[in-house]
Amino acid sequence: MSLISSMAIYFIIWWLVLFVVLPFGGNTQADAGDVTLGTEHGAPLKPFMARRIAATTLIAAIIFTAVYVAIAVYGITVEDLIL
Repeated sequence: MSLISSMAIYFIIWWLVLFVVLPFGGNTQADAGDVTLGTEHGAPLKPFMARRIAATTLIAAIIFTAVYVAIAVYGITVEDLIL
């Protein structure tokens, strides 16, 4: 696996994991009773984006490692996944 394809696969995994991580642990403005005028009631009160990005990076690295081992070490290809 080349460096460019590895980076592309990691980016795709990271982006998908970000959308999985975003909804967890959030407290909405409506839950806190502190809705700022002009914002959505379901908007997060404190988004904690640095924490979410760190969690996304860690989870994506674990998943990418598993994918890399499957492809580079065991030689699994797309054709092997077809039933």
